[in-house]
Amino acid sequence: MVEEFMLLANISVAERIVDEFPECALLRRHPAPPPSNYDILVKAAKSKNIEIQVDSAKALAESLDRAAVPGAPPYLNTLLRILATRCMMQAIYFCSGMEPDTHHYGLATAIYTHFTSPIRRYSDVIVHRLLAVCVGADPTYPALTDKQKQQQLCNNLNYRHKMAQYAQRSSVAFHTQLFFKSKGVVSEEGFVLFVRKNTVVVLIPKYSLEGTVFFDSKDLKLNVTFDEEGPTLCVEGIALNMFDRVCVRVSLDSSNLQHQRIRMHLVRPEIPGYNPAESTPWGSPSPRPKKPRQH
Repeated sequence: MVEEFMLLANISVAERIVDEFPECALLRRHPAPPPSNYDILVKAAKSKNIEIQVDSAKALAESLDRAAVPGAPPYLNTLLRILATRCMMQAIYFCSGMEPDTHHYGLATAIYTHFTSPIRRYSDVIVHRLLAVCVGADPTYPALTDKQKQQQLCNNLNYRHKMAQYAQRSSVAFHTQLFFKSKGVVSEEGFVLFVRKNTVVVLIPKYSLEGTVFFDSKDLKLNVTFDEEGPTLCVEGIALNMFDRVCVRVSLDSSNLQHQRIRMHLVRPEIPGYNPAESTPWGSPSPRPKKPRQH
């Protein structure tokens, strides 16, 4: 209920400042993703006999709420939501006088801004200043009503936000490496999140950790075929599909101290000729943290 009131406050303030400053209001826009972005989500859901509607944000949310398969693990719905999030575009700040489209796709609202967190976001500070002028609590000043300067400010906010995301991911990756350095080699259950030509991306819910299992390193001589329609990766006759439950061995590769990385090797299902102890894959991406809700 608190979040609902916060969203309503942000929407109401956005409407108020645009009414007063149609050319220089600081707003937040979330573009609708191209329909092709949802292809992987729709295809993955269809493989589990689940229909996902992507005509609108509302239709997507409702179909995700209904997405369930009798006998399937409850985590399947979470996997679908993770995929849906990956299909989205990035929300950005913009100046109302520089962009006619104010729609926020993720929240299904015609207009939106950030107003409720001035202690941690500079965008909210600017919105508070605009609102203060609207209600007669503060005088305006030239920079506040210059749409060119306002757009430059928005561009900088978007850039800084992206850099903060990169820093957050690097921090999570570093501390994940420290964790597995002390923990040693572990075997954990996970789910196949993506299937690619010669790899599968596995998500381990216990650690919110993603990693890539490779099947094409120079030390592995495996018969690997990829079916894009599935998508399905067939390794020595063993089919790997999206959302399959698997078991992987997780370890820290410290062979290069400057570029330590998390390694994942498939333990189950067992694949003939695939020996995790002997394989030396080219590397796996840094773990991806849980993505916070972005309004």
